[in-house]
Amino acid sequence: MPDRPEIVCLCGSTRFVDEMSAANRDLTFAGVIVVAPSLFLRAEDHEADELITSEQKTALASLHLRKIDLADRVLVVNPGGYIGESTSREIAYAHATGKPISFTDPF
Repeated sequence: MPDRPEIVCLCGSTRFVDEMSAANRDLTFAGVIVVAPSLFLRAEDHEADELITSEQKTALASLHLRKIDLADRVLVVNPGGYIGESTSREIAYAHATGKPISFTDPF
């Protein structure tokens, strides 16, 4: 038996908040520690630009890379195979650091 539960970092577009929540729930019930994006601000939410600065967006992106560092593996939540620019960067980072990567949907 491992000393601690597995840690999984969720990556994916914040437009998929429902799918991210479902993956988080399923993994948590399976005894996994889940780290995931904390804010779900989407480009189509015009108020989002007023709520978060570009500096904050950059800081959040960097923070998410640290979450990948903490994780044993990465699960990309990509309904319909969608992978955006930010998620592509996160996948490249996870790959470069040797983290196993899996996807919820084929792409």
